[in-house]
Amino acid sequence: MRILRATHLGMCFGVRDAIALAFAHAGAGPLTILGDLVHNPTVLSHLDAKGIAVAQDLAHVRTPTVMVTAHGTSGRTLARTRALGLTVVEATCPLVHVAHRAVAALAREGYHVVIVGQRDHVEVRGLTGDLDRFDVVLEDDDVFALEEHPRFGVASQTTQAVERVRHLVDLIRRRFPQSDVRFLDTVCAPTKERQSAAVEVARQADVVLVVGGRSSNNTRELVRTCARHCARVHHVQTDADVRPEWFDAAKVVGLTAGTSTPDDVIDRVEARIRQIEGACQPELRAQQA
Repeated sequence: MRILRATHLGMCFGVRDAIALAFAHAGAGPLTILGDLVHNPTVLSHLDAKGIAVAQDLAHVRTPTVMVTAHGTSGRTLARTRALGLTVVEATCPLVHVAHRAVAALAREGYHVVIVGQRDHVEVRGLTGDLDRFDVVLEDDDVFALEEHPRFGVASQTTQAVERVRHLVDLIRRRFPQSDVRFLDTVCAPTKERQSAAVEVARQADVVLVVGGRSSNNTRELVRTCARHCARVHHVQTDADVRPEWFDAAKVVGLTAGTSTPDDVIDRVEARIRQIEGACQPELRAQQA
């Protein structure tokens, strides 16, 4: 059984930098992260072990220093945080900052902003938090529910599959042929790279494992992408989730991972696959004999 790793997989630079920044500031004094720094349970457990607190809203912050997550937040939230006398540490991914600037530009130029993404996702809340009027779409039905505007400005959550984003932009253009629809592609390069590499793996594999947090949007998108090209796709958080029966008659196993998945978690999943393969070899030799 051959294990085929995607050429691009696992933790991106924005997540690595955010984690390193959290550990550095935690060493200097008490720190609270406003929301989950990243959507990966292994990383969150490491932060907890270092005594780093997590608060889902400002009312529960008990430290003088607050860190904004890699997913970013709105300018209004930053202003409220500083108004409380709290020191703000920015761990926002630079590519999320790019998306924020794109959305601000669209609004400033008079476009009705439409974000392609998950309505309640922390990044989407950050992208829309400074807007008075906007829409969020993720499915075709969301586009059909839009009201007409003379000008639509479309951007997206950075971890959306670019094919979905382009499809929804095209659908907006078809539904509102008289409107000016401007699209700014804010899907980040690491997401695009991992999506493309996942397709290449899935096309060659009998089974694909996608490693990442259950609440990680980009990991779930990888699962959906792989499922379009491979019939046997499994989403796992750790090596403990891997099941031997998944690999029956499999010759090639594909392996990819979301942008918040640590390298050691991916390595342990691969080691578990090899362990299962090793356990199956004596049985196969016995059957052949």
